[in-house]
Amino acid sequence: MLTVSQIEAAYPPQGLFPRSAERTEDLLDADAPSTGYRHFPWLLSPAPLELEKPLIRQLQGLGHILAKFQDACHELYHRSAAGETHPWIAKMLDAGKPDWLVAAQRSRRLRQTAPRIIRPDLMLTDGGFAITELDSVPGGQGITAWLSALYAGDGYSILGGATGMIDGFRAAHPGGAHFLISEESSDYLPETNLFAAMLGDGYTVGRAETADAAALQGKTVYRFFELFDTDNIPPSRDLIDHAAQGRLSLSPPPIQHLEEKAWLALFHMPGLQSTWKTLLRGSHYDRLREIIPHGWLLDPAPLPEQAALPWLNLHSWMEVARLSQKERRLVLKISGFDPTSWGGRGVHIGHDMPSPEWQAAIERALADYPEKLWIMQEFHPGRIIEHWHYRQDEGDPRASLMPGRVRLCPYYYRHADGNTVLGGCLATIVPADKKKIHGMRDAILVPCTPA
Repeated sequence: MLTVSQIEAAYPPQGLFPRSAERTEDLLDADAPSTGYRHFPWLLSPAPLELEKPLIRQLQGLGHILAKFQDACHELYHRSAAGETHPWIAKMLDAGKPDWLVAAQRSRRLRQTAPRIIRPDLMLTDGGFAITELDSVPGGQGITAWLSALYAGDGYSILGGATGMIDGFRAAHPGGAHFLISEESSDYLPETNLFAAMLGDGYTVGRAETADAAALQGKTVYRFFELFDTDNIPPSRDLIDHAAQGRLSLSPPPIQHLEEKAWLALFHMPGLQSTWKTLLRGSHYDRLREIIPHGWLLDPAPLPEQAALPWLNLHSWMEVARLSQKERRLVLKISGFDPTSWGGRGVHIGHDMPSPEWQAAIERALADYPEKLWIMQEFHPGRIIEHWHYRQDEGDPRASLMPGRVRLCPYYYRHADGNTVLGGCLATIVPADKKKIHGMRDAILVPCTPA
């Protein structure tokens, strides 16, 4: 078991966080107390999180299923854009996006392109997993790679292996890659520098705002900036246009519709079930039905008098807004293409907020349609587990068990040969009374190991 002194002694010279400021709300909760550690703004643990072998097997097989789901979404979007089926889907997903970005994602080159990294957010529940998001521009690769190597070096069998993150990224980006970090994502610069150093020759880091698209022709560019932020990144349009023309390779590809959480709601829409069954293998469809919570798109269009919102069995969103606090075990979240769509900032948990605020959030979501999409999902409570952590008490680090809920973030890499491989998995364990799970000062961050 690792000690605090061993973990702090292994802290990389490149650092993991900005020295001038602590991580943003994506990692930290400003209201939480300081951990007291010299380097780390999270709770340290002597051991990785143990997962039962059936869960390990499910995680190892999930990447392929999610890759096929993304392929199905991409195919459905393009068929919709061509008017072949459900033309309202592409129209809805494209609303509020710049015309040039829509044209780029509809290009022949990008139609044949798939994301090379798949990073779902999985809530660990009593029944297994619940997917809350498919992160298209994931952070945490450097931290997960470093933690995996650290705990593997102490003798633990780490999910993905000691170098799984490194091997996976290299296989998905053979020949090297140039990471471009935007100011919006600058808190991830230190860990990206570390990750590039771990990857070795051919993997470099630069700033997105000063990139030269012409100088990057023929190269693979890792896009560490969100597509909603392109107005603040002068070279972004040139980079995306070059990618659409095949002059360089952008990873993740600049395909905005794949960065929308709306697909999680569209997957459960009754009128699309026959389409999904056509696009997906039966076993993949069934597994996705098990792990994607029921979801709905918030559309202000009135329903016919005899109709109801599926599963909710209510006639209007205003009826949903008037549900009692106990009845609204629901989560409202913005779909994408907005600064609040990452880091848990655009998430509203129905039973954890006063009725006026819940109603106001629904009214705002309806008013935003169609320029900004919002989805609602069934709330799946996380399973309560206990895990060891060190808390600094008067300078004496002591290990104790903390009851908590777990978010699992597995990193899947699509190799050039089409295989999807699990590189590693970061577990975020927050105190049991927390409803939202994201990085925070009172969270434990560890890799995973078979029980």
